[in-house]
Amino acid sequence: MKIGKTGLAAALASLVLLSACGGGNSANAPSGTAQGSASADKGAGQSTGDKPAPVEFTVMTNFFSQQPMADDNPVKAAVEEATNSRMDIQWVSSNNYTDKLNVTLVSGDIPDLIYINDPFSTVFRSMTSQGAFWDLGPYIGEYPNLSSGISETAWELTKMADGKNYAVPRPRPSEADTFFIVRKDWLDRVGLQAPTTTDELYAVMKAFVERDPDGNGKPDTEGFAAYIEPTRVDLPYGSLSYIEHSFTGVNGSWKWDGEKMIHTSLLPEVRESLVYITKAYAEKLIPADFASLKPTQLRDMFRAGRLGLMTEKAGTQRDYMEELKKIDPNVKDTDFYPVTNLNGYNPKGPGYNGVMAIPKSVPEEKMKRILQVMDTWMNPEVFKLNTYGLEGIHHKLENGEPVVDTEKMLADSVADLNQILYVADPYASSTKPFFSPESNELYAQVQDERAKTSVADISIGLYSETAQKALPEIEKKIIDLKTKVILGLQPIEAWDDLAAKLRDDPDMIKMSGEMTEAYKRRAGL
Repeated sequence: MKIGKTGLAAALASLVLLSACGGGNSANAPSGTAQGSASADKGAGQSTGDKPAPVEFTVMTNFFSQQPMADDNPVKAAVEEATNSRMDIQWVSSNNYTDKLNVTLVSGDIPDLIYINDPFSTVFRSMTSQGAFWDLGPYIGEYPNLSSGISETAWELTKMADGKNYAVPRPRPSEADTFFIVRKDWLDRVGLQAPTTTDELYAVMKAFVERDPDGNGKPDTEGFAAYIEPTRVDLPYGSLSYIEHSFTGVNGSWKWDGEKMIHTSLLPEVRESLVYITKAYAEKLIPADFASLKPTQLRDMFRAGRLGLMTEKAGTQRDYMEELKKIDPNVKDTDFYPVTNLNGYNPKGPGYNGVMAIPKSVPEEKMKRILQVMDTWMNPEVFKLNTYGLEGIHHKLENGEPVVDTEKMLADSVADLNQILYVADPYASSTKPFFSPESNELYAQVQDERAKTSVADISIGLYSETAQKALPEIEKKIIDLKTKVILGLQPIEAWDDLAAKLRDDPDMIKMSGEMTEAYKRRAGL
């Protein structure tokens, strides 16, 4: 469907080149996928008796399976029957999705419902400001599952600069985000409790290095799985970020102080955390080669029983415990223990993974019916089709519970439907059906406690033109100097000098002002 603004595609053509440079992969999209868009005259369909005709609409989203779901898939048909819809789905390989999305957006021939993997990309941000997509905020209250089944955090953090929601977030759990995981059996052996402060965390690291927590009589254990990832935009300080954030109480790089947005490098607590980490390195409580270690290497060290403290989600338990039990048959599931808070802080996730948007070329009545399809699909009796498929084909019932035929589910690519609509189990980051009841109960309790104090990254989605240009280089200098201070190559006074320079830096001052205005607009201040 054409978006009706002939100048918009040309104006955005150059933007797509910049966006594409951000790094999509280059696998080809699968052949045989549905192409094009349904015409607007199909609209919301024609009524037949008391029931309106199914709403016909086009969809574009990605897929992760070996092959995309076929158009005549019986599970898709069952979803369409339950939601009174007919979906013409264009499946695009996840490896190639960003490139395909950018080309589609710039072309103006946009499907009726489209997955936007980054709602704050240059192209989508520009198109929403041009009025190319529906502002869904005024309508969402009419759809109880969409309004209450997706977290407030996700709705808040997907607002654009004008404070409006131009898409439906694809929900993910917002609580129980990655934080510290500690070997509870090691704590018991060294006579310590799970840490609740950074001082207690330090005592745990020290005991794990010096007091033989694995009981083998050898000094072969590490204190903390420390690493940095300077090339990672969202977490360049790697696992050390979680220590720093526990000092600042801030999730991310920007703090709202009630009047303005402040880059955390200017906070005195960052210096305190740097002194703390430097001391830990000097006392050999973190790996000597932390600056070059990869997260995968540290995960392997945890599996091998050399580490008892790392940053992970409780819901990853199975990735570690099976290997640990081969080394130590006495280790229990509940020994994969999630720390609740440090200094009263733990991080909250953004609560979404991409968004589903509807272009303004879709008539209002049809847009509302598409939202109704999504809302109905979120009902448990309908959404279970995504999870279990069809009885007798993809699962059978035993004692009233579905037993899934995994091979058939994979063969029919049933999970692909989650790339259009998903209902997030609020405990999905913590509990799993194959964990022991004891660990699931523990993880749920910890998550409930975390939810009382968890902190979201409020800077997500805020736009500063100056930050786009200047902040990457500034943050590179910050990470480089932090690393040198930790390694003892620079004194802590070097950090003081940099912080003082940043405080007076024109770019830092300007981006702080822009971030402040962006936050106020989104928050309606």
